[in-house]
Amino acid sequence: MGWKSKVNVALEEATGYRFKKMTSQEPPPPPAPEIRPPADPGADRLLTAPIFVLSPPRSGSTLLRVLLNSHSQLHAPHEMHIRRLTVNLTTDPVQQAMEALGHNQSDIEHILWDRMLHRELVRSGKPFIVDKTPSNSFAWKRIATCWPDARFVFLLRHPASVARSWHEGDPDERPMEEAVRHTLRFMRAVEDARKAFDGLTLTYENLTGSPEETLRRVCDFLDVPWEPSMLSYGDHEHGGFVKGIGDWKDKIRTGSVQSGRPLPRPDEVPHDLLPISEAWGYVNR
Repeated sequence: MGWKSKVNVALEEATGYRFKKMTSQEPPPPPAPEIRPPADPGADRLLTAPIFVLSPPRSGSTLLRVLLNSHSQLHAPHEMHIRRLTVNLTTDPVQQAMEALGHNQSDIEHILWDRMLHRELVRSGKPFIVDKTPSNSFAWKRIATCWPDARFVFLLRHPASVARSWHEGDPDERPMEEAVRHTLRFMRAVEDARKAFDGLTLTYENLTGSPEETLRRVCDFLDVPWEPSMLSYGDHEHGGFVKGIGDWKDKIRTGSVQSGRPLPRPDEVPHDLLPISEAWGYVNR
């Protein structure tokens, strides 16, 4: 008997325990839960036709939010980041209980998402909610599955301006090369969603250059009446402008639509942004 076995025998006689070598192989992770639409929409969903603004960061989504939130029928809170709200079925009994009700993990997460947005809507006293979280661009398939009646508004901006603005937010930590890579991920996701849905496409340049015309298009798309007071968003309450859940810079705090920066020249567009710039009509090659 080797010394390790002798130690184990002595340990077991003294304590009732033994050393056991841990295996390096971990059990495979459980399969991801199926993402599926509500089985019973009348019971599983409180919201009707929620509105989602999909855009890259630094594209004017906070400006669009406060303009829409100034409408008497539209509630547009700060970025909600609902796709990061998750649930964890930690024990076999709770999994068994939920399965008996017909729910998997993603079903319960969808119910949670719907409830959180509905709570915000009820507190506002308005009939329709707008969520403008830019990272929703990576979750458009799941959002459309969660709410089959969801409506989508796509807000575009010149890709080079998007990357430049994101870079300028923290030049030391966000070199321009990284800004291009980071923002291009969002742009590609937004473009994929645009190809999938019959939503409304707006541009930041039109929103800042012709705000009334642009907002009239939004109102027509959402089937709500045009309200001139939308343009004076500073006269309405929108909550705080807080970093991390929306734009917080001085420009958005002015309370009125400000002109955008001049468009980049074609030779100023980074090479990696040329295809998406062409797809969005900003560059002709």
